[in-house]
Amino acid sequence: MHAESAVPPSQGRGAALAWSIASILLTAVLVLLWVFPLLWALSTSLRPEEETVQQPLRWLPQEWTLKAFSNILSTGSLPTWMFNSIVTSVAVTALTVLISVMAAYAFSQLRFRGRGIFFFMAMVGVMFPFEALLIPLFRLMHQLGAIDTLAGIVLPQIVSPMAIYVFRNFFDAIPKDFREAAIMEGANEFQVLWNVYVPISANILWAMAIIVFIGAWNNFLWPFIVITSPDMMTVPVGLTQIQDAFGVRYAQTMAAALLGGAPVAIAYLLFQKRVTQGFLAATGLKG
Repeated sequence: MHAESAVPPSQGRGAALAWSIASILLTAVLVLLWVFPLLWALSTSLRPEEETVQQPLRWLPQEWTLKAFSNILSTGSLPTWMFNSIVTSVAVTALTVLISVMAAYAFSQLRFRGRGIFFFMAMVGVMFPFEALLIPLFRLMHQLGAIDTLAGIVLPQIVSPMAIYVFRNFFDAIPKDFREAAIMEGANEFQVLWNVYVPISANILWAMAIIVFIGAWNNFLWPFIVITSPDMMTVPVGLTQIQDAFGVRYAQTMAAALLGGAPVAIAYLLFQKRVTQGFLAATGLKG
């Protein structure tokens, strides 16, 4: 008689415990690697300028002060840069989500000649890096008179092939009965989209909006190229000017970086649940 080999229960529990400990340790290391730069930036921003260049460097300030924050807010242009970043990021987010939702609904639910070709052309945009489009976009903004304006920052960012692709796949997974029932009740396509599909897709809309907002806020390359006036700069571009304006002042640089990144962190923390629900909805609706 052939006896089957079996893993003793104690050995199985030991392997599970070892795996759990290894996972916790790995997570702790990754958290430290992520948090350490933030803690060092915070520590640097809370010291006097002369202490930031002292040798040897100390982990904690010898003299705690908020002077770097007060200086950057009172004498610098950070409030103006933050205002520009808020305006452009909100505009990019709203227009990107609006355009992507309408395009995705058309590609998903409407039947028209050339639909596949148009969708392929929209997806081709994913193949080209943004850097390859800088010169054509700059020439277009110059012809539109949008150089050194907030509109010049916003317009090239409002079309997102990836957002169209995500929304289209999500709309494909929604049962057709919802649309057919609404049309039988006399609704047109716009009413079906805004009264049926958008409410069903609320979570994925919020998730995509947060992702687009963070990307627009952190965008450095395009605003750096299209903006020349200090009063029109966004936070990422403005941070590069602190060194030129104040010399090497590490405390103020770190204070400006922390303040500039705070809105994005706050937005993500406030809508983190929405983002998670959006991704769960996107992966779970089809299943």
